[in-house]
Amino acid sequence: MSTYPRTYYSATLGDAPLRDPVRGRHQADVAVVGAGLAGLTAALELARAGQSVIVVEAERVGWGASGRNGGFVGPGYATGHDQIARMAGEENAKTLHRLSIEGVRIVEENLREIPIPEASPVSGRLKVLRHPGASDLARSRDRLARDFDYPVEVVPTERVREMLRSTKYFEALYDPGAFHFHPLHYAHGLARGVEAAGGRIFESSRVVEASLNGPEKRLRTRDGEIRARDVVLAAGGYADRLVPRLRRSFLPIATYVLLTEPARERIAEAVRTPFAISDERRAGDYYRLVDGGERLLWGGRITTRTSEPRRLAEMLRRTMVSTYPQIEGLRVEIAWSGLMAYARHLMPLVGRLQPGVWHALGFGGHGLNTTAIAGRVVAEAIMGRSDRIRLYEPFGLAWNGGPFGVAAAQLTYWSYQAADLWRERRAATR
Repeated sequence: MSTYPRTYYSATLGDAPLRDPVRGRHQADVAVVGAGLAGLTAALELARAGQSVIVVEAERVGWGASGRNGGFVGPGYATGHDQIARMAGEENAKTLHRLSIEGVRIVEENLREIPIPEASPVSGRLKVLRHPGASDLARSRDRLARDFDYPVEVVPTERVREMLRSTKYFEALYDPGAFHFHPLHYAHGLARGVEAAGGRIFESSRVVEASLNGPEKRLRTRDGEIRARDVVLAAGGYADRLVPRLRRSFLPIATYVLLTEPARERIAEAVRTPFAISDERRAGDYYRLVDGGERLLWGGRITTRTSEPRRLAEMLRRTMVSTYPQIEGLRVEIAWSGLMAYARHLMPLVGRLQPGVWHALGFGGHGLNTTAIAGRVVAEAIMGRSDRIRLYEPFGLAWNGGPFGVAAAQLTYWSYQAADLWRERRAATR
């Protein structure tokens, strides 16, 4: 039986159903490979529209990054607006950002309509600066209001430090439309929604062979076969070499999360807000209170390979304590890692591979809104309802560089760390 990696989310999941593996032959209009958030969202949209859908998962629902991430839901992508505009044009960049806002709304709708109260959403997010920068934040605020009718607020340093008791922080941008929640509960809620709409989900069923040419596609597992008119490939950072062109288009990047021991009063000496917190650094920290403030969930850092759990726990703990020295000695209860899929251009890989074969992956850095909108636009394309999926065409399946790409990604991350450190030291000496 496949089990979940030990994380805060899996420890608090409760009694999740174990679904049967694929046995024998099954037929559907659409087969979805991967029961993460993108695959489940696509399946939900298709099943609600009357398509017969099968989701096939190698492990369990939400087993990969979909069920291990920080739980932040807010608009945007892993790369900035200027880079997106350079690749897709200014107007398309604006449309893509509107899609990311729609992705947040899709998650909100699913939480209400399925419903998924156990996901426990908490409103509000602060994006904090580790150097003075009120004018930059004001420009961002004004652009979001002007171009997207999306209200955010600049929070002055004094107010930030009332909520976050750290001298590392300066101004912040407060987003009341963002929120944080329990992503593994959300994934299981989506799965319930798929099944309630008539879809079928099989777990512990790794696809070992795919015949994707011709009008009928065939996916073979160890004990069975699925035949479908359309196939959606949504296996993310854990995608194997089933479709080599897809596997060569992204880098599996490891990220790390820890959970502290219960210590409400100690944690309240540092963090005095229920909002989700992240900083502006390229690979910065992100954290939030969980269990009603009893614990602190802290994530950050990326590498091109996973570290041994005790090492990563100490690495993240040092980062946490350097921000909040008053919680020195707070014990780490659980630490875990996971793989996210990053394309070289840092945008999601969403599109049509060939007739009847679709892909949705590469959501590292902003997965919870982008998986939602990707699932929707893929479903719309399959049903012929829109061609919004074409907005992602400028961000194609470029080769990831192989071992050279891995090395380049690690060097790039180190350069970001160095630039961030230099900027913070300049701010400290002013």
